[in-house]
Parts: sequence; structure tokens; C-alpha cells
Amino acid sequence: MFGCASQTRCCPKERKLRARKAAIALKGVKRRLLFSQRLSKLLPMNTRTVKINATITRLKREMKEIREQQNSIREGQRQVKERFDDVLSECEKLRDETQLITQQSICTGFRLALMFQILKARQNNDFTKAAQLTTSLRELIAQQKNQNSAAEEPKFAAR
Repeated sequence: MFGCASQTRCCPKERKLRARKAAIALKGVKRRLLFSQRLSKLLPMNTRTVKINATITRLKREMKEIREQQNSIREGQRQVKERFDDVLSECEKLRDETQLITQQSICTGFRLALMFQILKARQNNDFTKAAQLTTSLRELIAQQKNQNSAAEEPKFAAR
């Protein structure tokens, strides 16, 4: 290195040069020390960042699962609504059929009552009354046929 022959005594220029080299070396040590301190501070930050990122990915995964569950729930609700609508329409059809059967049974009861009255009139040899009741029965049957044909026409037109 640069130096005097004697290690103990130096010229001022050499002392200045040594001081400068020592300062540079000290700066390098300080830099390394500061860098390692920063690194130690950054490391926990990085582990925090890693933990946060892991939490974010976990939350995203959970949100995706929840979204899929919600979609399956919506699909299930849609299917239940369709089934409910089908049941309601079936119920409406059954109600209409029940009403039709009730009307038909009432009409059948009227016809049977007229027929029994006709039979009684014939047994009693009251042929005038039997003829009137027979005419009434024919009119009732014709009226019911007209009502049935009128009621069935809109069903065919709607299809």
C-alpha cells in the first residue's frame, strides 16, 4: 500500500489518504449494516404480504365457492318454482274437471228424477203427464247437449 517507510510516522498527505480510505471503508460497513437492517425490516413486511396474499386467495376461493352455492340455490329455486307452477296448473285442471263432474251429476240426477216421474205416471195410467214429462226430458237433454258443445268449443279453439 501507500505508506511511509515508517509505520508510526506519516506525512500529512498520507494521513489524509488513510483517513479517507477508513471513512470509505466505514461507509461501506455502514451501508451493509443499514441494508441488513432494512432487509430485516422488509422481511417481516414480506411475510405480512405473503400472509395477506394467502388470506386474499383464500377469501377469493371462498367467495367462488359461495357464488357457486348461490347459483345452485338459484337453480334449485327456479326448478321448485317450475314444479310449483306445474302443480298449480294441475290443481286448476282438477278443479275444472271436478266442477264439470259435479254439473254432470246434477244433470244426471234431474234426468233420473224425470224418468222416475215418467215411470210413475205410466204406472198410474196418466199418459198425458207421462207425455209432458217425456217432452221435458227431451228438452233437458237437448239443452245439455247444446251447453256441452258450447263449453267444449273454446277448449279446442284455445289449443
